[in-house]
Amino acid sequence: MGDSDPIRTLVREIFLAAGMIALLVLAMWAHTGSMPPLVVVESNSMQHDSSGEVGTIDAGDLVLVHAPDQNKIITFAEATYPGSENFGYESLGMEGDVIIYERNGETDSTPIIHRALFKINKEQTTHMNEEGECSEGVAWNDECIITWTVPGTKQVDVESLNLVFDGNGVGAYACGGVAAQHGSEWFGVENYTPPNPGYITLGDNNDCNDDQGVFEFAKGLSSMHSGMIRPIQENWVIGISGAEIPWLGTVKLMVSGGDSPGVSQVPGLSFLFLILFVGAILATPLVVEPVINRILRNSPEMVAAEREKAIALIHISEEE
Repeated sequence: MGDSDPIRTLVREIFLAAGMIALLVLAMWAHTGSMPPLVVVESNSMQHDSSGEVGTIDAGDLVLVHAPDQNKIITFAEATYPGSENFGYESLGMEGDVIIYERNGETDSTPIIHRALFKINKEQTTHMNEEGECSEGVAWNDECIITWTVPGTKQVDVESLNLVFDGNGVGAYACGGVAAQHGSEWFGVENYTPPNPGYITLGDNNDCNDDQGVFEFAKGLSSMHSGMIRPIQENWVIGISGAEIPWLGTVKLMVSGGDSPGVSQVPGLSFLFLILFVGAILATPLVVEPVINRILRNSPEMVAAEREKAIALIHISEEE
């Protein structure tokens, strides 16, 4: 079997392609600290524009996943509060980080990729009584939490949370008069006592309908086995979203089955851009190779080699 054997050539090319893919995945793993380092976005809950937008998260995009233990999660509240060290921080089209998390820690429920709106920290705590109950506060992890604090707001050491994200003492999160069709202008939380510390999350395209149902008109999201999603605990967080790679995840959604919405929520223009991108990749070698060959032919080394070759041929012909 010689080097020109087509089967041997095909096998060699397959191994080279597989090796390049493996190196790329390992490089992304080293960069993000997470495996897998990429996830495909299935829904339009984070979409900013109906036609899709590069720099934000659309269905069909690939998103880099950074390990949560290597990065601090910055919430929308912290990024929009002038007194915060993280004031002005933006990620994927808005202030604050986008996180990927398991619903109530359940690994068999579809993970959610939404923005961390604000974080709830426990403050004052007390011990449970002999019956394992709380005479005051909320029972959590064998203790009773009496007061709470929300970083990036003036809610410090309070028994219940009262927030209006109108830009007055806290960042502005406009609902655009929609707010689950009840016409609210700003996202707000009124007399909310959390069941546990954690993050309150919200899709950028969900009209202030947060995942935990803390907004007056929010329906919230459910997990498979334990009902409404509670504030997201640290160990439920799979990763923090990094840069997006637009359109390429659409290929996976085309062959997805089960509970996946498939390509039903992918913006129409994403298909056009995907076709153009693939076409550009395929056409690149056809354009680049002739240019490289021309450059090589005109290089001083190639010119000198051709001259030496011509001189050698003259000497051979003279000897004959």
